[in-house]
Amino acid sequence: MIKIKEINFQGIKQRFQVKKPWDDVIIFILNILIAIPLFIIVHQNLINPNWFLNIDRVVLFLVMIVIIQIILRFLRTIILFCIILYLLVLVYGSTIGNYGFNSVFEDYNSIMYTMSDNPYPQDIIIAKLLPFPNKSKIINAIEYQNPKIRNFAVMATTKHFKDIKGYSDYRTIIQCFAVFKEINSRWNYVSDPKARDYIATATESLLYFSGDCDDHSILMAAAIKSIGGTPRLIHTTGHIYPEILIGSLTDLEKVNFLIKNVLFVNESNENKLHYHVDERGQIWMNLDYTAKYPGGPFMSEEILGALTLD
Repeated sequence: MIKIKEINFQGIKQRFQVKKPWDDVIIFILNILIAIPLFIIVHQNLINPNWFLNIDRVVLFLVMIVIIQIILRFLRTIILFCIILYLLVLVYGSTIGNYGFNSVFEDYNSIMYTMSDNPYPQDIIIAKLLPFPNKSKIINAIEYQNPKIRNFAVMATTKHFKDIKGYSDYRTIIQCFAVFKEINSRWNYVSDPKARDYIATATESLLYFSGDCDDHSILMAAAIKSIGGTPRLIHTTGHIYPEILIGSLTDLEKVNFLIKNVLFVNESNENKLHYHVDERGQIWMNLDYTAKYPGGPFMSEEILGALTLD
């Protein structure tokens, strides 16, 4: 009797251990669904050692796939519950406009694109800089509260990139890029009078979209600030140009993807983004009048001063 029971028990045990053909498929699909957002989170919070062709990130993803696969094999009995719960979370996120299927797809595209075309800063802004020339005059000239400046900026946002959907967290930056596109597509460089540094107000430059580099910077800064962006002006030898605050390295990845794939596809084709990192680790992107896209090449590399408009 004892042997019969043992045989029956072993038979039942073996029966439950038999793998069905679709088990591995379900486990692998769930593995990928878990690994992608988890990899995005881990990647964004790790220091990038800058390995050749980002091999470190490839190795990280493969290791995560193997570990998750092993864990899921031990959790085969609750795999169906995991799948249903995961899908319900994504469906709920998609329904209420939070993190859902589309967000996973966009974040994955963004991170993979950045891994293959990662921009690097050309310089690092330090706290000890020279006094900004004509600081008080320039601040007064940046008339971001003037209705004409505000109306112009609003017009630019309705003219460019109005139909871009799915990037609500970066709406303000996209609208500031619309302002950049409108100003730079119309700007006409005109020199100051000889032996005199003429500083035009933002409303003056708005009349004809003409002036020198500081006039352009003032108008750009005023329009961007009028719609919620954070601009600053950079002083170099014989030149002033505007920059816009992008945020963290994570924000840079998303903005890099937007510029290269959505907003300035032709202008930025096969070109790198140019930006600065300040002493707090914040990213500032070049918006000079010589740039055809946000983050275009710097006209001058040397940095003497910075004027931030908080």
